[in-house]
Amino acid sequence: MPLKKLTDFLDRNNIEYITIRHSLAYNAQRIAATTHIPGKEIAKTVIVKIDGRLAMAVLPASYMINLRLLRETTGARLIGLASEMEFKNRFPDCELGAMPPFGNLYDMEVYVAESLIEDEEICFNAGTHVELIRMAYADFERLVEPVVLRFSKALTA
Repeated sequence: MPLKKLTDFLDRNNIEYITIRHSLAYNAQRIAATTHIPGKEIAKTVIVKIDGRLAMAVLPASYMINLRLLRETTGARLIGLASEMEFKNRFPDCELGAMPPFGNLYDMEVYVAESLIEDEEICFNAGTHVELIRMAYADFERLVEPVVLRFSKALTA
């Protein structure tokens, strides 16, 4: 069960969280619509390659990643989106594309878009396409120790 690794970690650290089950959805915007949670409040995890290393870029569902800005703010020489083939084996306990933004559990650096930290809570995939976890952003930040940068912009309707 994909959720177990994450919930065990949260429980060991005495973190308060709730699990939200929803109908099958494969992208963050659809999850937002299905769960009636605003897209700005759902975090999506995008796997990127920064100078050849895999990393997580975490941003609101209603935003898009700006790779040029991420490259500039990290000081990287090369940056790009990782293909599913490059990272699928890194998350053996997760459904492909449903990785939680806990890079510390997968030996990956985590970059969080500053647009995501404006809310008190963070909501994200829990390793499946039918489960979310909602928890305090402060707890997430304490456990993951992400680098907070400006690298996203709101999607226009």
